[in-house]
Parts: sequence; C-alpha cells; structure tokens
Amino acid sequence: MFFINKQYICQNFFIMAKVLGIGNALVDIMTRLKSDETLENFNLPKGSMQLVDADFSEKVNKGTDHLEKSIASGGSAANTIHGLAKMGISTGFIGKVGKDDLGIFFSEDMEKSGIHPLLQTSETPSGKAMALISPDSERTFATYLGAAVELSADDLSDELYKGYDFFHIEGYLVQNHELIERAVKLAKNNGLKVSLDMASYNVVDDNLEFLQMIVKDYVDIVFANEEEARSFTGKEPEEAIHIFGKLCEIAVVKIGKEGSLVKKGDTLFSVDSINANSVDTTGAGDLYASGFLFGLIRGLPLDICGKTGSILAGKTIEVIGPKMNEDGWVKVRNLVNELRN
Repeated sequence: MFFINKQYICQNFFIMAKVLGIGNALVDIMTRLKSDETLENFNLPKGSMQLVDADFSEKVNKGTDHLEKSIASGGSAANTIHGLAKMGISTGFIGKVGKDDLGIFFSEDMEKSGIHPLLQTSETPSGKAMALISPDSERTFATYLGAAVELSADDLSDELYKGYDFFHIEGYLVQNHELIERAVKLAKNNGLKVSLDMASYNVVDDNLEFLQMIVKDYVDIVFANEEEARSFTGKEPEEAIHIFGKLCEIAVVKIGKEGSLVKKGDTLFSVDSINANSVDTTGAGDLYASGFLFGLIRGLPLDICGKTGSILAGKTIEVIGPKMNEDGWVKVRNLVNELRN
C-alpha cells in the first residue's frame, strides 16, 4: 500500500486513515452576478479573496440583494474535509465560530455530513464569505473572518490530533504565522502527514517567505493552482512543479481545464481534467484535494489520485457552491469506482 502504514484489508473492508482539517470556519453566501460590473463597483479584483470588515461585508450583501443567492457552510479546508467525509473517510475539523445562527448552521452541517466538529466558540459573529460568481463561473470572495480569525495557537493541543493520520491546512490561515507554525509542529510530533492547499495567490504573495519555510520544513503534500504556483516560485506550472517536488514528498499543481501535474520523487504525471458544464468554480480546488487525498488513503497510484481529484473538482463546478446533493455524490462515487476497476 502507498505509504499509509495504518491501512489494511480485512474481509474486503478497508480500515482507513483519518483526516483532520483546520481552517477558517465560514458560511458562504453564493451570489450569481449578471456582469463583472458589480466587482468593479466594490473594487474587488476578479478571482481574488479579499479580507473585509463586517461593514463592507454587509454592504456587499445588501448591494447584491436583488441577485440570486444560496448559503452553505464553507471555508477551503472545511470544503475539503466535507468532500472526504462524503467519500466515506473519517474526518474532523478544527475552527472557531460565533455563538450565533451562522455558527449553529456551520456546526450542524458538519455533523450531518459525518464530520467531527472540533469547534471553539466566540462572542464575535461567525465569519462569512460573500462568494460573487461571475457569468464565466469565476468566483471572487469578499471575506469577513469574524470569529474564525480568533482561532489561535493556544486553542491547539496534542489531544486534538490523537487518532488522525493526515492533517490538512488551508493557505488562508497562513496569515496567522504563530497558529500555523504550532499547528504543523503538533501534527508532525503526533506522526501525521501534513497537506497544504495554498488557497489564493494574494495570500502567497503576502506571506511568501514564511510559506516557503513551512512548505520546506513541515509539508508532505502541497496543492497549488497555476497562479499560486507562479507567486510561490516565479515560474510557470511546468517548471514550478519541479521546484515544489524538491521541497516536499508530493507536489500537485492544478492548471484548470488543462488538468493537473503531480510529482513524487523523479516521477511526474500529467492528469487530464474531466468534461464538465461549469456553473460555479467555488470549491473546485478544495474538492480536488478531497479526491486526491482519498486516493492516497486508498493506496491508489498517484495518477489515479489525480484523476479522482479531477472527478470531484469537475462535478463540483457543475453546481452552485461547493456542496453537491446526494445524487451528485452517488455519480462521483460511481465514477471513482470505475477508475479503480
């Protein structure tokens, strides 16, 4: 089996590794834009994630009241953990929410999905992300972190990591250097494999030196899209993948419709995306990570791990928001089973 020492087969059943995630516990408010003029009006760079205060968040919310909206629990790592849970993996999630309706919604959504919520609470309102979806399916986030940003190094302990084998981090947390450094040290001390999704090119730009240290010293698996890879390495994907490959055990660079590049040691795979009718790209990268990690846990070859990631990402962009309904997940699981057969 591929590098998971706690996995075995007994009477055709898998005893599988467990995945712990940490990230900003946010509620996504998905809004479909009629044009990108709305982004210009709010001075939001298309495709970026901008941190905003509560007043600006509410201004965006009210300014788009006339548009079609939906709500879902979100946050990059939470989306990845949700995808893993839907694929049958045992998961937990560390985050912080407010003592309000959004916080209750977030916690209950985790439990309904079979995720063990390891949530701290705060008097500060829960975080929310205004996800503005352009007509071409690109999404732009105006994110009020609220209680989520109050998650601190002091909230973490060895006990939280017990029983888990993988630790997945979203890049958005990297802005809290003390939190991330303690989180990865505890993970390594407790024998967990660490995976990091870089999450946004502007986060990489703002925290480059620290992020380079974290990847080199603590990260086993790194996920980056082409913009994040360019920010981190200064190179295009075909060169960036080799730089990442020298820093950690497994490197993945996602290149949109062109698929992804996966590298471990001297082995490099180019993985195709799947044909998909793109409606909203929210959560695509997060769900790619779900599929890829699922493949690793199942002991699948790296190219099949990448193809599994492509399936989850491709099916996610066919719906609004990062959450598919159960019929969608049935189709995903069937497609993944076909890969394995």
